[in-house]
Amino acid sequence: MASADLAASPAQVFAALVTDEVERWWGSSDTYRMTDWTADPRAGGSWNVLVRTADGQTLPASGTFLEIEAPRRIVQTRRYDWDHPTLGRKETTVAYLLEPTADRTRLTICHGGFAGFADAAAEHAEGWARVLGWLQAYFGERRQAA
Repeated sequence: MASADLAASPAQVFAALVTDEVERWWGSSDTYRMTDWTADPRAGGSWNVLVRTADGQTLPASGTFLEIEAPRRIVQTRRYDWDHPTLGRKETTVAYLLEPTADRTRLTICHGGFAGFADAAAEHAEGWARVLGWLQAYFGERRQAA
């Protein structure tokens, strides 16, 4: 699990997570960038993205939206469509909960499905902290919580 307060409305955060707006903020030049995002954000709809690494590799990822409750909740499956070094092609589940606060949105992420994959769980926990930092920067502030 990871969470952060974002200087944006739940509707803005929701859009940043399920539309091609993902390509504007998810990643950095020294790690990887999300490109070619496509999604059908409804229960049963699919999503696909290409991850372009800093060293030039293109790695596909995809999944299915299990629940969409705009702008409050997103639950989706996630899998790498290549042989990830610590997870392979195992499908996991990511749940996003967006809670409005006085003038912000509290985003909590729960990423499950790592039973038997301790190294992958640790790697992804670190990754979510980085992703939340990118999202906070996109909405104009420093990362404050994890």
